[in-house]
Amino acid sequence: ASVLLKRAAAVAKGSGTPNKDKVGKVTEKQVSDIAKQKMPDLNAASLDAAIRSVKGTARSMGIEVVA
Repeated sequence: ASVLLKRAAAVAKGSGTPNKDKVGKVTEKQVSDIAKQKMPDLNAASLDAAIRSVKGTARSMGIEVVA
């Protein structure tokens, strides 16, 4: 999911300090598309859980999820 998030946010790498420095932004729709694409690989019971998982990955990389 991190590779797809980096591609969607058009960044080379995640933030070294994700709680301070945000390196890029992705939309809710991009997160949803990534979750649908990764659904077979994720250990998630529903699409909603997969979306939350992808959002958590984005947060830990310093990528902001915007509406």
